[in-house]
Amino acid sequence: MYPHERSLVSKMADKPFVLLGVNSDASREVAKDATVKENLTWRSFWNGGQVGPISSAWHIQGWPTLFIIDKKGTIRKMYLGSPRDPNELDREIEKLLAEQG
Repeated sequence: MYPHERSLVSKMADKPFVLLGVNSDASREVAKDATVKENLTWRSFWNGGQVGPISSAWHIQGWPTLFIIDKKGTIRKMYLGSPRDPNELDREIEKLLAEQG
């Protein structure tokens, strides 16, 4: 998933788009190492493991869970697991950006 996320961040650099991550690694050190190793350039929050404060607040049932959220904070689309076709995620984001001007 990381290569696709990196390309998405690059492709959307000049658009009103933000990618936020939540890391489910058990330790903060492992999460930091993953950020460096995978060259994650977007903000990623550490959840303290798979059952932590962020995943509990958002009722996460599996990893990864992806949300597309509009500029008003409304969840427009949710994926439990990665979409089978990664281009579907791009299309949904582009559709939302076009809709919101």
